[in-house]
Amino acid sequence: MADNEGQSQQTQDIKPQDEQSQDTAPINVKVVSSTGDEVFFKIKRNTKLSKLQGAYATKVGKDVASIRFLYDGARINDDDTPQSLDMEDNDTIDVMVEQVGGSAMSSYQYSRKS
Repeated sequence: MADNEGQSQQTQDIKPQDEQSQDTAPINVKVVSSTGDEVFFKIKRNTKLSKLQGAYATKVGKDVASIRFLYDGARINDDDTPQSLDMEDNDTIDVMVEQVGGSAMSSYQYSRKS
């Protein structure tokens, strides 16, 4: 009976290690711009995506604040990770130019009375 308990404890010890290796296992992520340009990254599942965003901005020569990153249509936050977003290998992140400014006045049409 003591031998059986020792074996079940070993199995329980191995399972958390397997889960931990899945958490740190790298995945491939494709970042696609609105013009169709693609950049590939290989990152660990528990790495913050802000690191990927900074690396992408540096690679394309843009300020990270001037672009936004979307996964499945939702904006990626700085502390999101592939694991927290349930990303899978070869998933795609979309990059859009951040639109700043604009005026409500530009959307109104004026008509002149003659």
